[in-house]
Amino acid sequence: MFTLEFCVAGVMLISLVIYMLTGGADFGGGIWDLFATGRRAKAQRSLIMEAIAPIWEANHVWLIVIVVLLFVAFPVAFASISTALHIPLTLMLVGIVLRGSAFVFRTYDVQSDTTHRRWSRMFAVASAITPIMLGITLGAVASGAIHVDVESGQVDTDFISAWFAPFPFAIGFFTLTLCAFLAAVYLTLETEDSGLKEDFRRRALIAAVSVGAMAGLSFLLSAEGAPMIRQGLSGAPWSIPFHILTGAVALWAIWTIWKRQFRLACILVPIQVTLIVFGWGLAQYPYLVTPDLTFSNVAAPDAVLRPMLIILGVGGVLLAPAFWYLYAVFKGASRKTNDAPEQLDT
Repeated sequence: MFTLEFCVAGVMLISLVIYMLTGGADFGGGIWDLFATGRRAKAQRSLIMEAIAPIWEANHVWLIVIVVLLFVAFPVAFASISTALHIPLTLMLVGIVLRGSAFVFRTYDVQSDTTHRRWSRMFAVASAITPIMLGITLGAVASGAIHVDVESGQVDTDFISAWFAPFPFAIGFFTLTLCAFLAAVYLTLETEDSGLKEDFRRRALIAAVSVGAMAGLSFLLSAEGAPMIRQGLSGAPWSIPFHILTGAVALWAIWTIWKRQFRLACILVPIQVTLIVFGWGLAQYPYLVTPDLTFSNVAAPDAVLRPMLIILGVGGVLLAPAFWYLYAVFKGASRKTNDAPEQLDT
């Protein structure tokens, strides 16, 4: 079972989980920047900026890992996905670039109200577009609408219908709500200001309800939009126990937010998101692009996969402590400096 391609697929799935828990939370911060309201709106935006600033660029490493592994280990799948879904993928990349540019220019451009609002709006909108397009891409890959001739690599696509459909869009907005949920929960620990904690506690509860609603809608739409995923999520031997476990963790997470047990919530919510992503991966396996491309029938030769896994192991030994040090230094320092008194908008 543990073939080389299975191991590479596992690394890709783990990288996607880490990207959701880190980069996804950064996108969620941008979403809450867009919806910052009330007399503490300026303080909310300042908290988001200070929480994201030290680490947001580094978090994109995990997306790069996924893309590179897909390109090297499963080249036919890479070509098929990038051809059939080049529109949402391009929009996602544009969103990443605009988001980063707006974040920097908002900090270093002329600090007038008009200029700040313009860059803030671009940062927030791009932060919403990117996770939506990521989810749409994942939904389209799982939908069964992308047909590929395995021998020739020819993709049968009109470039639109595979992703411009209810199920991929449901997964897109499901991804958006997960990012917003993570960000709101994380931000409760980024400050000691009780007012800001309550602001993001309310947002976390709203996001939790939204996650549940989008999960239910996505499951309903999967009957027509992604029948193979639906079969995996409802008919596999592991599916019912897995749903019970995920639901129990989700309810426990909501309870901890309600009871203001924020440190425990910051453990349970990432576990919930991890279970959701792993459940998706289990339901889709062994397909990389449903219904024609599996991990085994499009994998590169063992002569490519074996050294790749060795390099990944060596890279992981170097990358893990580097990320730990990055978070220990910058996030530890930022939490000490973010505990500012409430600010009023002028």
